[in-house]
Amino acid sequence: MTKLTSILLGLVVLVVAIFASGIAYTVDETQQVVLTQFGEPIGKPITQAGLYFKLPFIQVANYFDKRILQWDGDPNEIPTLDKRYIWVNTTARWRIVDALKFMQSVGTETGAYARLDDVVDAATRDAISNLKLVETVRNSNRLQEKSMNIKKTENIGSEDTNIEKIDVGRRALTRDILKRASKITPQYGIELVDLRIKRVNYVEEVRRKVFDRMISERKRAAEQYRSEGQGKKAEIEGQTGKGLQEISSEAYRKAQEIKGQADAKAIKIYADAYNKDPEFYSFLKTLETYRKTIGPKTTLILDTDNDYYRYLKSIHN
Repeated sequence: MTKLTSILLGLVVLVVAIFASGIAYTVDETQQVVLTQFGEPIGKPITQAGLYFKLPFIQVANYFDKRILQWDGDPNEIPTLDKRYIWVNTTARWRIVDALKFMQSVGTETGAYARLDDVVDAATRDAISNLKLVETVRNSNRLQEKSMNIKKTENIGSEDTNIEKIDVGRRALTRDILKRASKITPQYGIELVDLRIKRVNYVEEVRRKVFDRMISERKRAAEQYRSEGQGKKAEIEGQTGKGLQEISSEAYRKAQEIKGQADAKAIKIYADAYNKDPEFYSFLKTLETYRKTIGPKTTLILDTDNDYYRYLKSIHN
Protein backbone atom coordinates (compact mmCIF):
# COMPACT_ATOMS: atom_id res chain seq x y z
CA MET A 1 0.00 0.00 0.00
CA THR A 2 1.44 3.35 -1.04
CA LYS A 3 1.64 6.39 1.22
CA LEU A 4 -0.99 8.33 -0.82
CA THR A 5 -3.41 5.44 -0.60
CA SER A 6 -2.94 5.24 3.13
CA ILE A 7 -3.65 8.97 3.49
CA LEU A 8 -6.85 8.74 1.41
CA LEU A 9 -8.04 5.71 3.33
CA GLY A 10 -7.41 7.49 6.57
CA LEU A 11 -9.44 10.55 5.43
CA VAL A 12 -12.35 8.34 4.43
CA VAL A 13 -12.31 6.60 7.79
CA LEU A 14 -12.18 9.99 9.53
CA VAL A 15 -15.18 11.34 7.58
CA VAL A 16 -17.18 8.20 8.28
CA ALA A 17 -16.33 8.45 11.94
CA ILE A 18 -17.37 12.10 12.07
CA PHE A 19 -20.80 11.42 10.53
CA ALA A 20 -21.26 8.24 12.56
CA SER A 21 -20.58 10.12 15.77
CA GLY A 22 -23.23 12.76 14.85
CA ILE A 23 -20.80 15.66 14.81
CA ALA A 24 -21.73 16.71 11.24
CA TYR A 25 -25.10 16.95 9.52
CA THR A 26 -26.35 18.35 6.18
CA VAL A 27 -29.30 20.55 5.25
CA ASP A 28 -30.62 20.52 1.67
CA GLU A 29 -32.62 23.19 -0.18
CA THR A 30 -36.01 21.82 0.90
CA GLN A 31 -35.20 21.62 4.62
CA GLN A 32 -34.69 23.77 7.69
CA VAL A 33 -33.27 22.62 11.02
CA VAL A 34 -33.74 23.48 14.68
CA LEU A 35 -30.97 22.27 17.04
CA THR A 36 -32.01 21.05 20.48
CA GLN A 37 -29.85 20.25 23.44
CA PHE A 38 -31.39 17.95 26.04
CA GLY A 39 -34.74 18.69 24.35
CA GLU A 40 -34.40 22.48 24.54
CA PRO A 41 -33.95 24.55 21.36
CA ILE A 42 -30.64 26.38 20.99
CA GLY A 43 -29.89 29.13 18.52
CA LYS A 44 -31.92 30.21 15.53
CA PRO A 45 -33.33 27.84 12.91
CA ILE A 46 -30.92 26.91 10.13
CA THR A 47 -32.55 27.66 6.76
CA GLN A 48 -29.55 27.70 4.39
CA ALA A 49 -28.42 24.49 2.68
CA GLY A 50 -24.96 23.21 3.61
CA LEU A 51 -22.79 21.17 5.96
CA TYR A 52 -23.07 21.94 9.69
CA PHE A 53 -21.57 20.62 12.94
CA LYS A 54 -23.00 19.93 16.39
CA LEU A 55 -22.07 18.27 19.66
CA PRO A 56 -22.49 14.52 19.33
CA PHE A 57 -24.97 12.69 21.54
CA ILE A 58 -25.96 15.97 23.24
CA GLN A 59 -27.42 18.05 20.42
CA VAL A 60 -30.11 16.79 17.98
CA ALA A 61 -30.96 18.21 14.52
CA ASN A 62 -34.76 18.49 14.04
CA TYR A 63 -35.70 18.74 10.34
CA PHE A 64 -38.71 20.61 8.95
CA ASP A 65 -39.91 21.09 5.38
CA LYS A 66 -39.50 24.48 3.69
CA ARG A 67 -41.75 23.71 0.73
CA ILE A 68 -45.41 24.65 0.29
CA LEU A 69 -47.55 21.88 1.77
CA GLN A 70 -51.14 20.81 1.16
CA TRP A 71 -53.99 20.69 3.64
CA ASP A 72 -57.43 19.24 2.88
CA GLY A 73 -60.21 19.67 5.41
CA ASP A 74 -63.18 17.44 6.11
CA PRO A 75 -66.68 18.54 4.98
CA ASN A 76 -68.49 20.56 7.66
CA GLU A 77 -72.21 21.30 7.93
CA ILE A 78 -72.59 25.07 8.26
CA PRO A 79 -75.77 27.20 8.49
CA THR A 80 -75.96 30.31 6.31
CA LEU A 81 -77.45 33.65 7.31
CA ASP A 82 -80.79 32.69 5.72
CA LYS A 83 -80.87 29.43 7.74
CA ARG A 84 -79.87 27.11 4.92
CA TYR A 85 -77.59 24.22 5.89
CA ILE A 86 -74.77 23.31 3.50
CA TRP A 87 -71.75 21.00 3.49
CA VAL A 88 -68.53 22.97 2.87
CA ASN A 89 -65.20 21.37 1.99
CA THR A 90 -62.08 23.58 1.95
CA THR A 91 -58.46 23.10 0.90
CA ALA A 92 -55.38 25.23 1.63
CA ARG A 93 -51.66 25.58 0.87
CA TRP A 94 -49.29 26.44 3.73
CA ARG A 95 -45.64 26.46 4.73
CA ILE A 96 -43.46 26.66 7.81
CA VAL A 97 -41.94 30.14 8.06
CA ASP A 98 -40.68 29.96 11.66
CA ALA A 99 -39.35 26.48 12.40
CA LEU A 100 -38.60 27.24 16.07
CA LYS A 101 -42.08 28.54 16.81
CA PHE A 102 -43.56 25.67 14.79
CA MET A 103 -41.68 23.06 16.84
CA GLN A 104 -42.59 24.69 20.15
CA SER A 105 -46.32 25.08 19.31
CA VAL A 106 -47.36 22.08 17.19
CA GLY A 107 -44.24 19.92 17.09
CA THR A 108 -44.81 18.01 13.86
CA GLU A 109 -46.66 18.28 10.56
CA THR A 110 -49.34 15.97 11.92
CA GLY A 111 -49.92 18.38 14.79
CA ALA A 112 -50.01 21.25 12.28
CA TYR A 113 -52.73 19.54 10.25
CA ALA A 114 -54.84 19.12 13.39
CA ARG A 115 -54.36 22.78 14.28
CA LEU A 116 -55.24 23.89 10.75
CA ASP A 117 -58.43 21.84 10.98
CA ASP A 118 -59.49 23.96 13.93
CA VAL A 119 -58.33 27.33 12.57
CA VAL A 120 -59.60 27.05 8.97
CA ASP A 121 -62.87 25.34 9.90
CA ALA A 122 -63.63 28.05 12.47
CA ALA A 123 -62.81 30.84 10.00
CA THR A 124 -64.96 29.18 7.34
CA ARG A 125 -67.89 28.80 9.72
CA ASP A 126 -67.66 32.44 10.87
CA ALA A 127 -67.50 33.79 7.31
CA ILE A 128 -70.27 31.67 5.80
CA SER A 129 -72.70 32.01 8.73
CA ASN A 130 -72.69 35.79 8.17
CA LEU A 131 -73.74 35.51 4.50
CA LYS A 132 -76.72 34.20 2.58
CA LEU A 133 -76.58 30.93 0.70
CA VAL A 134 -76.37 32.60 -2.69
CA GLU A 135 -73.11 34.33 -1.70
CA THR A 136 -71.35 30.96 -1.34
CA VAL A 137 -72.53 29.72 -4.72
CA ARG A 138 -72.20 32.59 -7.21
CA ASN A 139 -69.37 34.95 -8.10
CA SER A 140 -71.27 37.56 -10.11
CA ASN A 141 -74.72 39.04 -10.81
CA ARG A 142 -74.80 37.78 -14.40
CA LEU A 143 -78.00 35.79 -13.88
CA GLN A 144 -79.62 38.71 -12.08
CA GLU A 145 -78.79 41.02 -15.02
CA LYS A 146 -80.18 38.46 -17.47
CA SER A 147 -83.36 38.30 -15.37
CA MET A 148 -83.77 42.08 -15.65
CA ASN A 149 -83.40 41.85 -19.43
CA ILE A 150 -86.11 39.19 -19.52
CA LYS A 151 -88.45 41.44 -17.53
CA LYS A 152 -87.95 44.31 -19.97
CA THR A 153 -88.36 42.27 -23.16
CA GLU A 154 -91.15 39.95 -22.05
CA ASN A 155 -92.91 42.16 -19.50
CA ILE A 156 -92.73 39.47 -16.80
CA GLY A 157 -93.56 40.41 -13.21
CA SER A 158 -90.79 40.66 -10.63
CA GLU A 159 -92.18 37.74 -8.66
CA ASP A 160 -91.55 35.44 -11.66
CA THR A 161 -87.93 36.41 -12.33
CA ASN A 162 -86.69 37.35 -8.87
CA ILE A 163 -83.02 36.30 -8.77
CA GLU A 164 -81.15 37.44 -5.67
CA LYS A 165 -78.39 39.98 -6.11
CA ILE A 166 -75.07 39.14 -4.48
CA ASP A 167 -72.90 41.68 -2.66
CA VAL A 168 -69.88 39.53 -1.79
CA GLY A 169 -69.74 36.38 -3.89
CA ARG A 170 -67.78 33.17 -3.53
CA ARG A 171 -64.42 34.60 -4.63
CA ALA A 172 -64.50 37.40 -2.06
CA LEU A 173 -65.80 34.95 0.55
CA THR A 174 -62.76 32.73 -0.02
CA ARG A 175 -60.44 35.72 0.42
CA ASP A 176 -62.24 36.61 3.65
CA ILE A 177 -61.76 33.11 5.07
CA LEU A 178 -58.07 33.25 4.16
CA LYS A 179 -57.72 36.62 5.87
CA ARG A 180 -59.42 35.41 9.05
CA ALA A 181 -57.31 32.25 9.28
CA SER A 182 -54.07 34.07 8.42
CA LYS A 183 -54.42 36.22 11.55
CA ILE A 184 -54.13 33.09 13.73
CA THR A 185 -51.63 30.80 11.97
CA PRO A 186 -48.48 32.96 12.52
CA GLN A 187 -48.48 32.07 16.24
CA TYR A 188 -47.76 28.50 15.15
CA GLY A 189 -44.94 29.52 12.78
CA ILE A 190 -47.24 28.81 9.81
CA GLU A 191 -48.08 30.99 6.81
CA LEU A 192 -51.27 30.29 4.85
CA VAL A 193 -50.36 30.79 1.19
CA ASP A 194 -53.79 30.20 -0.34
CA LEU A 195 -57.22 28.85 0.49
CA ARG A 196 -60.10 27.67 -1.67
CA ILE A 197 -63.60 26.29 -1.21
CA LYS A 198 -63.26 22.94 -2.91
CA ARG A 199 -66.89 21.87 -2.80
CA VAL A 200 -70.29 23.07 -1.59
CA ASN A 201 -73.11 20.55 -1.24
CA TYR A 202 -76.63 21.24 -0.11
CA VAL A 203 -78.22 19.14 2.58
CA GLU A 204 -81.04 16.98 1.29
CA GLU A 205 -83.74 19.29 2.67
CA VAL A 206 -82.83 22.21 0.43
CA ARG A 207 -81.09 20.45 -2.45
CA ARG A 208 -84.26 19.80 -4.47
CA LYS A 209 -85.54 23.37 -3.98
CA VAL A 210 -82.21 24.79 -5.09
CA PHE A 211 -82.08 22.52 -8.13
CA ASP A 212 -85.65 23.47 -9.10
CA ARG A 213 -84.78 27.13 -8.83
CA MET A 214 -81.61 26.70 -10.88
CA ILE A 215 -83.59 24.85 -13.57
CA SER A 216 -86.22 27.61 -13.61
CA GLU A 217 -83.55 30.31 -13.96
CA ARG A 218 -81.84 28.46 -16.82
CA LYS A 219 -85.15 27.94 -18.60
CA ARG A 220 -85.93 31.65 -18.42
CA ALA A 221 -82.49 32.47 -19.75
CA ALA A 222 -82.97 29.92 -22.56
CA GLU A 223 -86.35 31.45 -23.47
CA GLN A 224 -84.70 34.85 -23.61
CA TYR A 225 -82.08 33.55 -26.04
CA ARG A 226 -84.78 31.86 -28.15
CA SER A 227 -86.83 35.06 -28.22
CA GLU A 228 -83.81 37.09 -29.32
CA GLY A 229 -83.06 34.46 -31.98
CA GLN A 230 -86.62 34.51 -33.34
CA GLY A 231 -86.53 38.31 -33.50
CA LYS A 232 -83.25 38.22 -35.38
CA LYS A 233 -84.64 35.56 -37.72
CA ALA A 234 -87.73 37.67 -38.50
CA GLU A 235 -85.52 40.70 -39.14
CA ILE A 236 -83.28 38.76 -41.55
CA GLU A 237 -86.25 37.21 -43.35
CA GLY A 238 -87.87 40.66 -43.69
CA GLN A 239 -84.71 42.15 -45.15
CA THR A 240 -84.37 39.16 -47.52
CA GLY A 241 -87.99 39.47 -48.69
CA LYS A 242 -87.62 43.19 -49.21
CA GLY A 243 -84.43 42.71 -51.21
CA LEU A 244 -86.02 39.97 -53.32
CA GLN A 245 -89.04 42.16 -54.03
CA GLU A 246 -86.79 45.05 -55.07
CA ILE A 247 -84.81 42.77 -57.39
CA SER A 248 -88.01 41.31 -58.93
CA SER A 249 -89.54 44.77 -59.43
CA GLU A 250 -86.39 46.08 -61.08
CA ALA A 251 -86.19 43.01 -63.35
CA TYR A 252 -89.88 43.35 -64.34
CA ARG A 253 -89.40 47.05 -65.09
CA LYS A 254 -86.40 46.34 -67.31
CA ALA A 255 -88.23 43.47 -69.06
CA GLN A 256 -91.23 45.70 -69.80
CA GLU A 257 -88.93 48.45 -71.00
CA ILE A 258 -87.12 46.07 -73.37
CA LYS A 259 -90.43 44.60 -74.55
CA GLY A 260 -91.84 48.05 -75.17
CA GLN A 261 -88.75 49.05 -77.16
CA ALA A 262 -89.03 45.85 -79.23
CA ASP A 263 -92.73 46.41 -79.91
CA ALA A 264 -92.07 49.98 -80.92
CA LYS A 265 -89.31 48.86 -83.23
CA ALA A 266 -91.54 46.17 -84.79
CA ILE A 267 -94.37 48.67 -85.27
CA LYS A 268 -91.95 51.06 -86.93
CA ILE A 269 -90.71 48.35 -89.26
CA TYR A 270 -94.30 47.44 -90.16
CA ALA A 271 -95.17 51.11 -90.67
CA ASP A 272 -92.14 51.72 -92.89
CA ALA A 273 -92.96 48.67 -94.93
CA TYR A 274 -96.60 49.75 -95.30
CA ASN A 275 -95.63 53.25 -96.34
CA LYS A 276 -93.24 52.01 -99.02
CA ASP A 277 -95.83 49.79 -100.77
CA PRO A 278 -99.29 49.89 -99.20
CA GLU A 279 -100.74 47.60 -101.84
CA PHE A 280 -98.13 44.91 -101.31
CA TYR A 281 -98.53 45.18 -97.54
CA SER A 282 -102.29 44.80 -97.89
CA PHE A 283 -101.73 41.76 -100.10
CA LEU A 284 -99.46 40.10 -97.52
CA LYS A 285 -101.85 40.75 -94.67
CA THR A 286 -104.73 39.35 -96.74
CA LEU A 287 -102.76 36.20 -97.50
CA GLU A 288 -101.96 35.87 -93.82
CA THR A 289 -105.65 36.21 -93.08
CA TYR A 290 -106.46 33.50 -95.62
CA ARG A 291 -103.93 31.18 -94.01
CA LYS A 292 -105.43 31.70 -90.56
CA THR A 293 -109.10 31.54 -91.47
CA ILE A 294 -109.37 29.13 -94.37
CA GLY A 295 -108.81 25.45 -93.69
CA PRO A 296 -109.46 22.19 -95.58
CA LYS A 297 -113.05 22.05 -94.33
CA THR A 298 -113.79 25.75 -94.38
CA THR A 299 -116.77 27.01 -96.33
CA LEU A 300 -117.05 30.77 -97.08
CA ILE A 301 -120.05 32.54 -98.52
CA LEU A 302 -118.86 35.94 -99.74
CA ASP A 303 -120.29 38.76 -101.76
CA THR A 304 -118.33 39.37 -104.94
CA ASP A 305 -117.79 42.94 -103.87
CA ASN A 306 -116.26 41.99 -100.50
CA ASP A 307 -112.64 43.10 -99.97
CA TYR A 308 -111.86 39.70 -98.57
CA TYR A 309 -112.69 38.20 -101.96
CA ARG A 310 -110.87 40.84 -103.94
CA TYR A 311 -107.56 38.97 -104.43
CA LEU A 312 -109.25 35.63 -105.04
CA LYS A 313 -111.37 37.22 -107.72
CA SER A 314 -108.33 38.81 -109.39
CA ILE A 315 -106.59 35.43 -109.40
CA HIS A 316 -109.69 33.87 -111.01
CA ASN A 317 -109.77 36.57 -113.67
